[in-house]
Parts: sequence; C-alpha cells; structure tokens
Amino acid sequence: MAAGSAATLLAAVACAVLVLLAPAVSGDAATLESVPDLVKAMYVNIESFPCVRLLNLSGEIGCSNPGHGLVIAPIVRFKNSDDQLAQPSAVLLPLDQMPAFFLRVSNDPELYHKVAGVLVESNGDKLLELSPDRKFPQEDFAPYSNVSHDWNPSGSGIMWNRYDFPVFLLSEESTQTLRKIADKNEKSSNGYQANVAEFDLVMQTTKAETNGSESCLKEQSCLPLGGQSVWASLPPMSNASAEHQKPIIMVVASQDSASFFRDRSLGADSPISGLIALLTAVDALSHLHDLGKLKKQLVFAAFDGEAWGYLGSRKFLQELDEGDDSVNGINSSMIEQVLEIGSVGKGISQGDTLFYAHASRNSSISKKILDGLQSGSDSLGSDNVKVKPAASSNPGVPPSSLMSFMRKNTSTSGVVLEDFDSQFSNRFYHSHLDSPANINSSSIAAAAALVARSLYILATGDMTVDLMTLNTIKVNVTLVEELIGCLLTCDPGLSCGIAKSFISPSNACPSHYVGVFQDSPSSTQFPSYADDTSRFIWNFLADRTSTLASNVSSCTVKCNNESEVCVGGEVEGGGRCVVSTTRYVPAYSTRLKFEDNAWHVLPANSSDPMGAADPVWTESYWNTISLRVYAVQSTTSDRLILLAGLAVTAASYLGVVVGRAYISKITKRD
Repeated sequence: MAAGSAATLLAAVACAVLVLLAPAVSGDAATLESVPDLVKAMYVNIESFPCVRLLNLSGEIGCSNPGHGLVIAPIVRFKNSDDQLAQPSAVLLPLDQMPAFFLRVSNDPELYHKVAGVLVESNGDKLLELSPDRKFPQEDFAPYSNVSHDWNPSGSGIMWNRYDFPVFLLSEESTQTLRKIADKNEKSSNGYQANVAEFDLVMQTTKAETNGSESCLKEQSCLPLGGQSVWASLPPMSNASAEHQKPIIMVVASQDSASFFRDRSLGADSPISGLIALLTAVDALSHLHDLGKLKKQLVFAAFDGEAWGYLGSRKFLQELDEGDDSVNGINSSMIEQVLEIGSVGKGISQGDTLFYAHASRNSSISKKILDGLQSGSDSLGSDNVKVKPAASSNPGVPPSSLMSFMRKNTSTSGVVLEDFDSQFSNRFYHSHLDSPANINSSSIAAAAALVARSLYILATGDMTVDLMTLNTIKVNVTLVEELIGCLLTCDPGLSCGIAKSFISPSNACPSHYVGVFQDSPSSTQFPSYADDTSRFIWNFLADRTSTLASNVSSCTVKCNNESEVCVGGEVEGGGRCVVSTTRYVPAYSTRLKFEDNAWHVLPANSSDPMGAADPVWTESYWNTISLRVYAVQSTTSDRLILLAGLAVTAASYLGVVVGRAYISKITKRD
C-alpha cells in the first residue's frame, strides 16, 4: 500500500509540473517525442537580417551585442517615436519610424540604455522615402569645396552611427509573427509569462576590445572591406607597344551598394541600374564588326567597393600608376574621356525618358562627350530618349566614381549620366527598399541604347560616323529584364540561365554589399575568392568582348595562350578559351598593405589625394548570428516550479525508501 501511495503522489506532482510548464511550450504536447521536438516547440527561430559592426580609423559604426554574451529581453511594440520604455526591452519598430527612432536614441541616453535590441518590421510598401545615408554621401571625397549641397534629401545618416545593441530587419513572415507575440505581451496583465527575444550578435572586435581598424587588423579581429573590380576592352587589345595604342574612352559603373542591414544591399537604382545598362550596352556593341578600325579604344569597368570610400576606382588608379599586371595594356595617360553610368532606373516620367549629363569640368573634351550623348539621343529618333546637361548651379558632379579620377588628375574630362538633375530621384538610396520595384526596365534599356550609340559616335573621333552602322546598334530589352532578375531578385537570382552558363553561384539570392577582402592581393587574375557578382561580370564581359581563339579548346581555370581567357570554367563540363582582354583588379583601401600574412595600415601618401580622407573600413569577425523568441515564466511561476521540483524529488526519495522496505519485508516472508 505504501509503495502504491508513493507512486500516486509522484504521478500527481509530475502532472502538476507539466501543467505549470505547458504555457511556455507552443504546440501540442502530444507531438513532443524527443528533446529536439521540445526545443523546436519552445524556441522560434526568426528569419532576419542583421546590422553588423564596421570599423574605421577613427572608431566604429553599426550594431553589436554590448558584451560577450546573449541579449535576452521582452518584446515591446513601438507605435510611434514618442513611446517610452519602462525596462530594458526588445523594441518591435515599424519601418516608417526607423529614422526618427534611431536619431532619438542617439540623442537620448536614458532611452539608449533601455533599448536591449531592435526588431525592424519589413513592410514598407507605403513608404515614400527611406535613406539611412547622409544628405551628401561620402562628402569627404568630393573634388570641390561646397559639400553642403543635399544630393540625397531623404538622407537621415543613421547608418553611420554606433549602436551597442543588436538590430535586425525582419522578413515579412517574421514581422507578422513578432506582431502577434508583442500583442500577446501587451495584453498579458497577470505577469505570469512574457515572450522574449534572444539576440546573438556578439562581434569579435567587442570581445577583443579593438575599437578601430588599425587595432583590429593588428589583433586580427576584423578584415578590410573589399572585393574584385573587373575591366575589359572592346575589342580586345593587342600586345602592341603603348606608343601605338589608341586614346581610351573609359566607361564605368559601380557594382556594390550599401544598407543599414548588411545582407539587404540590393541597390536596384543606385547603382545596379547603371551596371545593367553598361552590360547591355557592351552586348549591343559586341555585334558590330570592325570596331578595331575606330580611332578610340573602348574600355569598360565595373568597380567594387565604391560605397565605402570608392575602393575600386581608387585602387584601379593606383594599379595604373604602379603598372601592375591587373591593368596590363593600359595606363592613365591613355585615358582621354570617362563616361560613368550612374542611377538610370528612374529616367521615365510621364511617358518621357530623360537623363542628365553631369560634366566634370568645362573643357573641350567634356563638351565632346556631351555632344556625343546628344548625337546618340538624336539618332534614336522616335524612341524619344532625351539627355540634358545638369544644372550649372550644382556644385559639381554628384557622388560617383568619377570623383576618384578627378581627385587623381584635376584635368580629367568626364561625364556622369544620371536619372536626376540636382537631387537624387531615388528616395531609397542605400536602403533595403531600393529593390526592383524602385526601377523601370524601360528606363535602363533606354540608357543602354543612348550609351551604346554615343560610344560609337565618340569612338569614331574625327572620322565620319557611319550612319548605317549607327542605326544597327540596338539593345536587347529581354537581356535587360533577364539581368534584373539575375542581379536583383532571389527567383531566379543568380540561378538564372545566363548566370549559370558562366558561374556556379554560391547563393541564388544576390546581395551587393562589398564584403571583406579574403585573398592575398598577389593572386589577382585567379583569385581564390571573388563574389558571385564579380565572377558573373567578369565572365559576361569576357564573353561579349571576345573573339574566338584560333584553336578552340576547353578549360577550367586558364588557357595556354596569354591573350586568351577561360569563359565559363566553373560550370559542369568546363568552359572555352577566347581571346579577350578582361581582368580582375583588387578593390580595397589604398592605405592597406598585406605583408607577413597580415594587413597593415599605411600612412597617408601625397601621391594619393584621397588617402587622407580614406576611413579604411573593416568588418568585425563573428562566430554565429541568430535571433529567436520564446516564452519565459514570471518569478512567481519559477518559484512554484522549483517547489514542485523539490516535491517531486522528495516524493521520489520517499517512494524509493518505502518501496525498498516493502520489498525487503516480502522477501523475508518468503
């Protein structure tokens, strides 16, 4: 009887414990068949995108857990920017409140210390503007003194501040989940249970206490921002001496963007619309024969790292000065004109297609570029693609790679083609909302057509333009739409047909954040790491600017002939060797040197006019980044569970003692 009573007591207490634990476990307890099932039921992993810690020579920006451990806090929903916090909380923040909230936090120490973390909602369909960048992006690099001009009127500048708390952008599905959880917390009045967010955003630079690029590179708790730029000539250059080579028309675009949230840096209008226009213009010109007979050499470049101190264009110019292998065949004295394709995805307004040409200086060569663009526009006739000179009241060219060329050589003549005059038409500049919905494929196609025809006119020099050939230059509109799908969407993303014919992408979803430079700079032409976008651009340009090799051969990495490159070497079955002048150029700060397997910061050099302004951006290492939510009990319920556990232990012990005594008694009788 005693043993039966003990067992009954044990079962009763166990049931009581399960009842107490039940509210903390979401889901049906009947389905919990293992510990992983229990963990899955208790914890909800949240799909999200982090803001991470970046460093420069003067300090830090971005986000991180404040210490070495996890941050756990109850989820509280902010309805407007004037809301207060009663305790350290994980703030669920509407997207339209984001600029005001972060500006307020930066100026309100009391609120700052009560923000344990921020969960930013993703739905911004009705937002008219959101730009976390400054009103004059990268003003320190401007080749003129008037830096008070608001190129980016929507800019709040919040991405350039340091936040010692984790911040995540939620996916659309996660936004709905967190709203329900926050509402549940708000309605819970008995204090019995709270839903909390657990942030794992511990940065190595925080653990190592390195708070600047120089110290973190020395302690190896970070890596420099950087990637791989790409350039190619059309047609391929011969190995003739420089004295017999033609003047160069450089056509450039940027291939990277930025955002408050690292992995949501699409940059559809700024700058990827310009990159797509460049690739489409190359495709259109590649169908022409006898380009080699023109008076000028066309060279196309896609620079990486431009959003972080014009890393790609500045490094390209440095490599030109030093005569490195990455720029073999060209030098800075050969560059006569620079045409940059900037943001061109929003050039259509009320049925008209209009672009603005921002000239570097009032010179005869700049005027030639403007005249060439106007002639290209006229040749398009009924397509009605117009181009106008930008307002003379502008302080100079807008933020662009052309600034690097102008700072390097004040006599540089160049033009930036944009879809705006005095202020960005892109109200989502350097925001995750600069997505395909923010651009018009017809505008990009029109810009590509304008550029392709203008380049042909400019390249003829003092020769008479062959109007019959000029009128055959037409862009492939389908290619524009395909490139938008490849470079700006997850479906198909870089699994699109044209990309998969060249590369094996590591991730179908594209992101145009520059990333960190992981290679030894010496392995330029066969880098062990180049991101998907750079490798796709390299293969696309190598293919479109190529002529067939005399002996067609397959390849996987490189070809035997020095004038040949291997296109599509990553794909199954290997690639093919073609004659093409297409090169990678490393893109990282000119103030950095890789020596003895470590990065070192160099002093500013007078030969690098932009070096003194170079922040030398780095990104912190981290182990894991995660965000999950779960329910926790109040102190009272924790105490009840503890008491119940003690009761279970006591009852178990009593049951064992009584049971042993009973069994011993029975044994003696037998």
